[in-house]
Amino acid sequence: MSTYPQPREDAINAPLLAAWREGRLALQRCKGCGKAIYYPRPMCPFCWSEALEWFEASGRGRIVSYSLVFKPHNEAFDNELPVILVEVELEEKALMLSRIVGAKPESVQSGLKVTLVPMPDAKRYPLPTFVLA
Repeated sequence: MSTYPQPREDAINAPLLAAWREGRLALQRCKGCGKAIYYPRPMCPFCWSEALEWFEASGRGRIVSYSLVFKPHNEAFDNELPVILVEVELEEKALMLSRIVGAKPESVQSGLKVTLVPMPDAKRYPLPTFVLA
């Protein structure tokens, strides 16, 4: 069992969390406007349609922006400082906040390609997490 804070699972985010437990990234897509959506929600934030479907995303993207966190709000991260928090633009054009693991902070920069942490290492993290590609 991970010592990381765990997400609160509900009917809306259950498909995302179930996929991640298998090392996959599930996103929603709006049937109205066709846009990929992250984080899970009951309606499209772009066109307000409630016609959403789940699909398996590639798990690849690029860093849009990043921040180094030196004082996390949970002690589970204390041995991993600094935490590399990133905004990732996925190949599917959805934006998501996540972490980069296994990289030196000085090697991270905007524009670099990232991919999901592969299994079995992905089981360690409660939410989708990335490594440099």
